[in-house]
Amino acid sequence: MKITELTNDEFDLFLKNCPLFSIYQTVEYALLMNTEGFDSILLGLKEQEKVVAASVLLIEKRTKYKIAYAPRGFLIDYQNTSLLKTFTKEAIKYLKKLGIMSIRLNPLLIRHTYNMKEGTFVKEENFDSIFHSLKKLGYRHLGFNAYFEGIKPRFVALIDLKKAYYEIFNGIKKEYRTKIRTASKLGIEVHLGTENELSYLYNHTQNKYPRDLAYFTKAYQYFKRKNKIDFFYTKLNTIAYLKHAQEEYQKQILIYNEILVNINTDLKNREKWINEKMKQDQRIEKRKQELMKATTLLKENPNGIITSSLLIIKEKKEAVVFMDGYNPKYKSFHSKHLLIWKLCEKYASEGYERLNLGGIVQVTLKENKYAGLNQFKLNFGGQAIEYVGDFELIVNHYFHFLNKSIIPIPEIMKK
Repeated sequence: MKITELTNDEFDLFLKNCPLFSIYQTVEYALLMNTEGFDSILLGLKEQEKVVAASVLLIEKRTKYKIAYAPRGFLIDYQNTSLLKTFTKEAIKYLKKLGIMSIRLNPLLIRHTYNMKEGTFVKEENFDSIFHSLKKLGYRHLGFNAYFEGIKPRFVALIDLKKAYYEIFNGIKKEYRTKIRTASKLGIEVHLGTENELSYLYNHTQNKYPRDLAYFTKAYQYFKRKNKIDFFYTKLNTIAYLKHAQEEYQKQILIYNEILVNINTDLKNREKWINEKMKQDQRIEKRKQELMKATTLLKENPNGIITSSLLIIKEKKEAVVFMDGYNPKYKSFHSKHLLIWKLCEKYASEGYERLNLGGIVQVTLKENKYAGLNQFKLNFGGQAIEYVGDFELIVNHYFHFLNKSIIPIPEIMKK
């Protein structure tokens, strides 16, 4: 067996038949990260000209030390100890010649699967044996971190799309099902966007992620070549919202008039109806305020208001939320809730097996500053998947000794 650099076509062919896959282990992602200042190598292990293991490696140079990153780990059968040993040995020899100090990777090795609705968790059967094999081969585990300290999140939320339509919807928390219905009634619409509309996503994320519009544009261009990316946004139809507000206001007026009639005719229960009138006064005032709000929004935004946006990257049977954001000013319209549900509908109907909502933090924490993030993603009825976390494999011990410490992962790698 020998290590070699693969062509784009060779890597794509191997990925097509490899059980392990990730949007971060693709030619498209390597090209994207080239625009962010990283060099890249498509490393492959060949046996009689057949690729048996491979990895996208992103290379960053810091002073005289180079570090290679394998986001989501190598594409290899981790249970095949002999193959893993050979790939490790040959990769070290090859990368040492290139001046690489170490490799950082976070393999797609599941440790636990948490079913939040049922309150259960299952440990992956082969996890311990693979974990110890990696450590024996010299991979240094950097800990079971709880937050977002690693290359990529150690916990992700996945929605199973292999179920019937009604099962997926019924799996969503009742409160969220109500918000989904409410969003539709209020006039929220989901649109399939174009490259020219990616500025919506940038506007929603510019204060949250270290990305610019050029990054989103490049991502769209690279992944669109093979139809691997979709861009969606939600818009508040201000005409529909005003119509809804008018109808709701009129409903409350009719109820109010009925109460007045009862006050004057049902003398036996007059006190009860007076109390009900006081409550109805509050309801009418609330609907009146909403009507005024809807009138103003339509006047100022006759073409509607963009409320949330999201990029999906597709690889094999998985659709992954790559980047998303929303306008907090219109949070009460529940746009993101409706958008996520519509994604479930769309990709389930197209034969995708799961929707990956992206990173969350450790689900068993008692005190969690990201509790809102976890709640939002897991309330859609998905599972929390816990991966093994980050490893470091030293390639050049001399350089590593001179460096004396693990160099922090750049923020650009985490997002």
